[in-house]
Amino acid sequence: MNPVETGKGLAVITGASSGIGYELAKCAAQDGYDLIIAADEVEIKEAAQRLKEFGTRVEAMQVDLATEDGVRRLVNGIEALDRTVDILLANAGRGLGDDFLDQDLQGAQRVVDTNISGTIALVHVVGNRMRSRGQGRILFTGSIAGFMPGTFQAVYNATKAFINSFSFALREELKDTGVSVTCLMPGATDTEFFERADMLDTAVGQGKKDDPAFVARVGYEAMMNGEGDVVSGWKNKLMAAVANVTPAETLAKQHRKMSEPGTAKQ
Repeated sequence: MNPVETGKGLAVITGASSGIGYELAKCAAQDGYDLIIAADEVEIKEAAQRLKEFGTRVEAMQVDLATEDGVRRLVNGIEALDRTVDILLANAGRGLGDDFLDQDLQGAQRVVDTNISGTIALVHVVGNRMRSRGQGRILFTGSIAGFMPGTFQAVYNATKAFINSFSFALREELKDTGVSVTCLMPGATDTEFFERADMLDTAVGQGKKDDPAFVARVGYEAMMNGEGDVVSGWKNKLMAAVANVTPAETLAKQHRKMSEPGTAKQ
């Protein structure tokens, strides 16, 4: 056994500087896992200091997972510990409001690169290693946004539709390998997401949101139980159920009411 190990295994959590990602890291630390946490913000260092209070080893990496270099650096950081990854919580994500043609194209592409490209690149590496040894757990942070066309969030919702779908497909491919795949699908959550996506002037940006600690706990427990997917909160479960039987055109019109700039109640 590596003498620096303090926990019962190693958990890697992306997008862990705040919000759902930080709370997922807290769940893993409380459960006795050592952590590698990653984000593209300097605040990841502060998050690491708080997480060390749970008595496990915490390594923080400030990397941009929207880039090939960022993914490579994270993988190298994992390899440097000479540890196998027991659970991977692929939570890194980015949003962007406003209508697509008025968005900065580079910013829209960055949403795709973070939510999709960087995520699947990391999972490809870690997932292969899990399959080779016949053990591991993967949790994706998807979204109920993936069930509906995202008017004024078109790129973001489309990336979450990809993640939701990808997770189900990967789960079936890894059936009977000892590697489980779970998709957490939250609704609007009280994080910095809406501020960063420039959506504070929208109805959803100003509306009531779920507690990220609750959302993370629901997802973490579903992963540990080997469940395929979980929608956090009864209101979100209802929205997901309705979305599955509602025409896409209608969903797009409904989404406009939530995400169109200037729709926040004054």
